[in-house]
Amino acid sequence: MNHIVTVQEAVTAFAPWLEPTDAELDAIDSEMPMILADVDLIDAQIITLDRMPSELDRQRIRRARRRLLTARRELANRTTEGMPGVGA
Repeated sequence: MNHIVTVQEAVTAFAPWLEPTDAELDAIDSEMPMILADVDLIDAQIITLDRMPSELDRQRIRRARRRLLTARRELANRTTEGMPGVGA
């Protein structure tokens, strides 16, 4: 009986080029408040999918939208602060 074997090295999930770089991790970390606010908005919208939204549901969605807009604004302000010619 002949065994079939591969000639190539096994590809592992731990290859260094598969891991995020420090810059990518920093970018994710800086965007995390916006990501979490977006998740809160989606959660509030999912709750109302199978029923008529109550006043409490509408308030929850409005608050989540405001938090998301605030997080987006703060992220945009932080990213433009370091750009030359922008700001004071």
